[in-house]
Amino acid sequence: MIIRIVKMGFKTEGIEEFLAMFDTKKGKINGFEGCTHLKLLRDIHNTDQFFTYSHWESEAHLNAYRDSKLFKDIWANTKKHFNQKPEAWSVQEY
Repeated sequence: MIIRIVKMGFKTEGIEEFLAMFDTKKGKINGFEGCTHLKLLRDIHNTDQFFTYSHWESEAHLNAYRDSKLFKDIWANTKKHFNQKPEAWSVQEY
């Protein structure tokens, strides 16, 4: 299993649009083949910072999602609201 953590910083004026979009797409992401868990987290001290936390059956499943039209559409609508470069980690639990 792969755990994917993505840190995203948003312009304050883009947060509501991002949250609305995420709410409409989270079921499709969680239903994507190989995705077994998806959460959106918000930093309690810096409320412009969000993290996606997802579980994938394999790196191949994660890469298939990252190559999909679904991801490309979501990312295009998300990155226009960034106030910093996103960071991402793929990790395994021990």
